[in-house]
Amino acid sequence: MDFPLGLQEEIPVTPDMERAFGVRPVSAFLGTDLLCVFEREEDVRNMKPDQTLLTGLPGRIQNATARGRETDCVSRSFCPKLSVAEDPVCGSAHCQIAPLWAERLGKKEILAYQASRRGGYLHCRIRDQGRITISGEAVLVARSQLMVHL
Repeated sequence: MDFPLGLQEEIPVTPDMERAFGVRPVSAFLGTDLLCVFEREEDVRNMKPDQTLLTGLPGRIQNATARGRETDCVSRSFCPKLSVAEDPVCGSAHCQIAPLWAERLGKKEILAYQASRRGGYLHCRIRDQGRITISGEAVLVARSQLMVHL
């Protein structure tokens, strides 16, 4: 998939973020979504956020990420404002997550793991002109047929 990179600015970490996620982020960024960076992969994997408190945080989606041991990063995406507790593998979230880790790691391509219950790997390549290519395995969740009557 081909997406625009998510523009974001660093914002202060707040006590509300710590209460909502149950772990204090080391840094936070805001674009369309909130992106909180945590110290350890286990912080993200074991997170049990308070969905009600997440709705009080800025951003459409509240993302958590940390440096990975076997991948460049791990993440989780919580979407209570969209009536989705957790997105299993969120492509749009990686428009913000991947550029952050690519810059920190000095890479144009990163391997990300979304650590939801279902989980999934995302291959992210930062391209010129503010674009990102995201690929990986997909899970079919619905099949439908559209009929047009003229």
